[in-house]
Amino acid sequence: MNPFKNHHSYNRMYKEGELTLGLHIPLENYRFATPTMEHQVELSQLAEQLGFTSLWFRDVLMEDPNFGDPAVGQIYDMMIYMTYLASQTKEIALGTAAAVLPLRHPLRVAKEIATLDQLFPERVLLGVSSGDRRADFSALGVAHETRGEAFVEAFQYLNEVLYTEYPEIRSSRGNVHGANLVPKPTKRIPTFITGYAQQEMEWFAEHGDGWMYYPRSPKYQEVTIKRWRELVERYHPGTFKPFTQPMHLDLAEDPNEAPQPIRLGFRIGRNPLIELLQVYKESGVNHLFFALFDSERPAKEVIQELGEEVIPHFPALKL
Repeated sequence: MNPFKNHHSYNRMYKEGELTLGLHIPLENYRFATPTMEHQVELSQLAEQLGFTSLWFRDVLMEDPNFGDPAVGQIYDMMIYMTYLASQTKEIALGTAAAVLPLRHPLRVAKEIATLDQLFPERVLLGVSSGDRRADFSALGVAHETRGEAFVEAFQYLNEVLYTEYPEIRSSRGNVHGANLVPKPTKRIPTFITGYAQQEMEWFAEHGDGWMYYPRSPKYQEVTIKRWRELVERYHPGTFKPFTQPMHLDLAEDPNEAPQPIRLGFRIGRNPLIELLQVYKESGVNHLFFALFDSERPAKEVIQELGEEVIPHFPALKL
């Protein structure tokens, strides 16, 4: 059963037994430097033309050199930058990877994401997480240790206010009585739990519309996805919930270069990459988006090669 059979972006991206490909914003090989954010519109448009199905955005507030990566996301506020790139493209989906619910009031998230969905119907995907960047928690005065409980409360609030007319909500985040969120989404927005969100697997098998997890080996993902899907079947018999993951990619100029592990991904030629993606597909991964941060080659060159040589093996799904 597909609960989103009439959602355009979801159905271009997700189908049981299939794999499609996307990209992680920023489209730039900046490694541990600060992204320049140059040419993002042109590269996003190119990605759309070449058949990539999604662009994903990070929810990061503060630059934190102690975190172990540039820790600046795409520099710009996630929701505002999604709006900007949505206005410059036509069809490619835009996803949050992921909105940190303990750090964002769920009513604000609901207002923002519903507005985006109204302005750009059926193009928005909502990844949600409990967050991990202590600098952001500290700066906002939010307890990092209780983010798991805060996530669940915010998740429940978010769903109530988005999809219930005049909901009755009593929460530590606020109360709703005799009032209603406007606008409402045009359709239900696919919402993916990201990581474990400080929960047991049973919780996010029951809740959310899919799962987004960190880069791991195909074998590791296969075992984990199998366990998760068994739990999904227990809570939602016959319902398909997709699995999504990122992967850092340094695409070698030699199309046959064997894979070498890098931070959260691989340096690899396009032909072994196609074989690797096929293995991920067989492992149960339904959508994979490339982060080009650690690439040696210019982003445009990599996107062009992926679009011409790799995307045809994993194209957008026919509606």
